[in-house]
Amino acid sequence: MKPHHLAAICIVLLTAAPTAHATPNPRQWTATPAPAGRSTPRPDDRTSFELEGDPGTVFQDKLSVINPGDTARSLDVRADGSWVSLAARRVKIPARTRADVPFAVAVPVTAAPGDHPGALVVSGEGRRVRVPLAVRVTGAALPALAVEHVRVSREGGGAVIHYALVNRGNTALSPRLDIRADGLFGTVLRRTATGVPSRLPPGRSVRLAERWTDAPRLDSVRVRLTATAPGGARATASGSYTPLPWLLPALGGLAAALVAAALLFVRRSRRARRAGAAA
Repeated sequence: MKPHHLAAICIVLLTAAPTAHATPNPRQWTATPAPAGRSTPRPDDRTSFELEGDPGTVFQDKLSVINPGDTARSLDVRADGSWVSLAARRVKIPARTRADVPFAVAVPVTAAPGDHPGALVVSGEGRRVRVPLAVRVTGAALPALAVEHVRVSREGGGAVIHYALVNRGNTALSPRLDIRADGLFGTVLRRTATGVPSRLPPGRSVRLAERWTDAPRLDSVRVRLTATAPGGARATASGSYTPLPWLLPALGGLAAALVAAALLFVRRSRRARRAGAAA
């Protein structure tokens, strides 16, 4: 069934079904995926829409908006996702009633395989409810990660490692990020980063910061970030950190002075040996 045909029928299907279900707050409306084959929702019903199919597939489903109060309500409904067509963008729910809003999800024939997140959003009376809607397009999964914009800055007595984590593949990832910092005299930091999201959808980028409270104050450090995720995705990036900008030139000058002193010593030793041999 084509989406525009569905929309014409859906307006007729927006009939409210009575429900004996009551929420703890009788004045608070709720929104949830419609229960399958029942007039009232149960605790074990789904809390989000999870759809899976090939490119070109058209899914049909319903969103339930429940009004357990004593007065009718009019609420706005919108889709967070370009593939979704709603039967109505405003729904009126009589008192102690549930209204089902049909919708269609038309997956383009050119859609890339992988996870495509979205949501249906209901709002009104100063309240907003977001019902997640995830579409998984079948096909080869291509996991890919990137670590970008690595920068280490001094802050207080320590430092902060700034970076961006990007999902460049077509499937959702559960990334892990390991940090290693090596100074002039060895490794000074090795740990797993905190604050990394447990789920990073395709195409999403997050900017993160990792505090390094015991960063060295007299060293030149190379910080290396390695991101991995189940499925084989892996990426690395690095940045430098020198808490005292004059440290590197000073160390370079000291090294040059040591080399010059060593050469002078060698030359004088050769001259002394030659003089001794001539005598």
